[in-house]
Amino acid sequence: MPNYIHPKVPGATVFFTVNLADQRSDLLVREVDLLREAVRVTRAERPFRIEAWVELPDHLHAVWTLPAGDADYAVRWGAIKARFTRRLRDGCRVGWNLTLRKSRSKVRKGDAGIWQRRFWEHHIRGEEDFAACVGYCHTNPVKHGLVERPRDWPWSSVHRT
Repeated sequence: MPNYIHPKVPGATVFFTVNLADQRSDLLVREVDLLREAVRVTRAERPFRIEAWVELPDHLHAVWTLPAGDADYAVRWGAIKARFTRRLRDGCRVGWNLTLRKSRSKVRKGDAGIWQRRFWEHHIRGEEDFAACVGYCHTNPVKHGLVERPRDWPWSSVHRT
């Protein structure tokens, strides 16, 4: 298995894509309150600024700015994923399915099988890149045919602008 090396740039602004393991799932919009609580608690412990955010049924996109002197976004994503998964499990929430197909590796590591293990990140390089990434977040529900206009999607930071 390859070793993925994430750039360590303190105070960086970074675009992310984070996926559920089951790309047919609607868990992220069905359990949006649990996800937002996981983000809120994580931000209280390890602050970061959310520049843009969109939750789709099976994945999300986000643009974060980390604090000066801090480059550890991977720990934050790990905490968000773990908190969300624990709340699903502990609350026996709809969507928790102990029969999810899991690889031997996920079983060995105690992985619940909800999330893809990794995430995609892109360090933003300038104002044009920032605008493009924020725009991508806001227009992604349209791209996926979920709505006709970005403002019609309720789980998006487009409503903040």
